[in-house]
Amino acid sequence: KDSSAMKLLLVLALVATALAGQRRYDGYQVFEVNAKNKVALEVLTKLYNERSDVYDFWTEPRNINRAVDIMVPPAFASTFTSLMQAFDVDYKVKIADVQSTIEEGRKDIAKPVIRKEPRLSRDGTPRYSLNWETYSDLPAIEEFLTELAAAYPNLMTHSVVGQSYEGNNMNFVKISTGGTGKKAIFVDGGIHAREWISPAYVTWLIRELVENYAAHPQYVDNIDWYIMPVINPDGYRHTFAVDGDRLWRKTRAPNAGSECIGTDMNRNFGFHWDEGGSRDQPCGGTYNGGAAFSAIESQIVRDAILSVASQSVVYLTVHSYGQYWLTPWGYTAEYPADYTQLYDLAVRAVDKLTAVYGTQYTIGTSTNVLYIASGGSDDWAKGGAGIPYSYTVELRDTGTFGFELPATEIIPNNLEMWEAFKVVAEDVMAM
Repeated sequence: KDSSAMKLLLVLALVATALAGQRRYDGYQVFEVNAKNKVALEVLTKLYNERSDVYDFWTEPRNINRAVDIMVPPAFASTFTSLMQAFDVDYKVKIADVQSTIEEGRKDIAKPVIRKEPRLSRDGTPRYSLNWETYSDLPAIEEFLTELAAAYPNLMTHSVVGQSYEGNNMNFVKISTGGTGKKAIFVDGGIHAREWISPAYVTWLIRELVENYAAHPQYVDNIDWYIMPVINPDGYRHTFAVDGDRLWRKTRAPNAGSECIGTDMNRNFGFHWDEGGSRDQPCGGTYNGGAAFSAIESQIVRDAILSVASQSVVYLTVHSYGQYWLTPWGYTAEYPADYTQLYDLAVRAVDKLTAVYGTQYTIGTSTNVLYIASGGSDDWAKGGAGIPYSYTVELRDTGTFGFELPATEIIPNNLEMWEAFKVVAEDVMAM
């Protein structure tokens, strides 16, 4: 009994230490604002460009009459609302206390499982702690990949194609029944650390293709899949860490000459790099890294894509949030020459998605639907690696919860997005 009591006290002490170490957001609010004229939009853009040290734009200033979500510290709430009133910007509170939302969301994190049973059960099925009723940190995802590859060696291989700045694995999955001459689909997730629903969907995609292969063998018999579920592992782990920051976005490498760390990987790819929509300041949330492919993680993803680019016809990078199905280009308002084909496939995919629960997605080029953002992986996959069908998918929701999407939304999100991915796969088989 004494031993049990001591263990309980130790656990409680560890929990208290963890909570004390996490960056907190007590009293922070998320406002939805809407610029009704050009001057108001310029005010928001100025805040975005010059005061990112204070205001965290969860979505970026776009166009007139387009809602923008901004997290505001309590000390600046009065200043912010006065500014919105002065320039006739519509605003409302979307999340009244960000810390409360984070604490509620932390109940949805998968607990570590210490397993004593063998890796595979008697019938050969994998044993792993990851599930899609909770959010999972990188160790649970890696365990899932290892177990699945061991159970289904005829369908899936799992390899490590490099290490991140902090030494975390850059995990790479190939799903295939073998053979030559197949077309391929490349999928990645977790480029922005705080977008937890992204790896939650990409791991589901892996499970669906492998564990549920018998329900739709054609998607693997006729297509090779290359998948990287978490391409920013340092940032992702930091959002779970006891001394971390749930709302961290970037990588975790230090920036020379600055106390601020991290690069936005989705501004770091080398196709029309630094041609708008990114920051040259290391403290900015969309810091472009100072040079194309400066982040080791971007280099590893680049090389992984290039290794299969000649075979790949579709690139899908999975983000959140906003419910968008976006095509290149992000660096310009000009449309790619094959935009009609890109748009047509996106429409048919989204139609199937919407048919499941009625969830609405907006389709269009990154620049024209959202904002200019150069250095994106989707632009580079198409313009640099030559993959014709390149898309950024922004998953649920539209801002009610934002990055703190409740875990109860994981499976509904995944079910509807899988229907969209099936449309893409069927098109690839017909190419």
